[in-house]
Amino acid sequence: MTNHELTQLLMRPEYDFLREDEHLKGRIIFLTLGGSHAYGTNVATSDVDIRGCALNSPSDLLGMTNFEQKIDTATDTTIYSFNKLIPLLLNCNPNTIELLGCKTEHYVMVTAIGRQMLENRKMFLSQRAARSFGGYATQQLRRLENALAHDRLPQEKTEEHILNSMRRSLEILEKTQGIELFLGNSEDENRTKEIFTNISLKHYPIRSFHSLLNELGNIVGTYDKLNHRNHKKDEAHLNKHAMHLIRLFLTVIDLFEKGDIITYRGDDKELLMSIRNGAFMNADGTYRSEFFDLISEYEKRMDYAKKNTSLPESPDTKRVEEFVMEVNRMSIQERK
Repeated sequence: MTNHELTQLLMRPEYDFLREDEHLKGRIIFLTLGGSHAYGTNVATSDVDIRGCALNSPSDLLGMTNFEQKIDTATDTTIYSFNKLIPLLLNCNPNTIELLGCKTEHYVMVTAIGRQMLENRKMFLSQRAARSFGGYATQQLRRLENALAHDRLPQEKTEEHILNSMRRSLEILEKTQGIELFLGNSEDENRTKEIFTNISLKHYPIRSFHSLLNELGNIVGTYDKLNHRNHKKDEAHLNKHAMHLIRLFLTVIDLFEKGDIITYRGDDKELLMSIRNGAFMNADGTYRSEFFDLISEYEKRMDYAKKNTSLPESPDTKRVEEFVMEVNRMSIQERK
């Protein structure tokens, strides 16, 4: 979608809320594309997602009003408040950090503050991206796990997938000390290998332990449910999730290797679109083992890129804080 087409789209009556909503009117600092159009993976039926950021009002900052975000489901639009967006950016939240790395022509409107934010986007980047992007990748993988053909993969291979998913969850929960997960020979006549654990925890909250067990149990339960996808609609959704899973890895690898966020995946478009078009899906709606091998390859690349990146472990919070204070000071003075 060209900048002119996007501008014309936003002039339609259904987008009047961008100009009339009390939290958005005259306060938006940038508007851009989100979703498949932003990634370059859109198809003819793809919705046009609009994303942006709006300054908090003086009453939000000094008074009793509170504005976090405006979501308009009819137009697939989400506008974050400035103060809501900043913490998400500091954590390298994939859905928000990508708003700072779109193609130039995908920004339909940018004010001076918005441009300053985009030009200084690297102050938000850090190695935290491994956890945030990895967490989102895990969510996408969960959507595909039910499509794994258990009868087409060796039982031991399936158990390895479960083990890897558990380990990723432990990393996201920041609970890797005291819990060891490993494959061992199974005494169950239906299994050759089985996942075992050694746990050594002291003074650990029982509710947190309960949540931990539920998380690991849900992973096993997800894999153990046989769910063959035969409906074309389901297949299209699964292929889209599979594509976004790989896109997340490609984006975070670029982030670590190049030190920047690159939202539009032009160089990866052929691979991503082949996944979206079902290149790794079996005729019965399940996924071939090669796709999960591809995931393992990108996980290793992400880990290597993180270990060798020039990005800091944490973002430049002092610089971000100075930027936030400057912007909010101008917002109070109604200068944009």
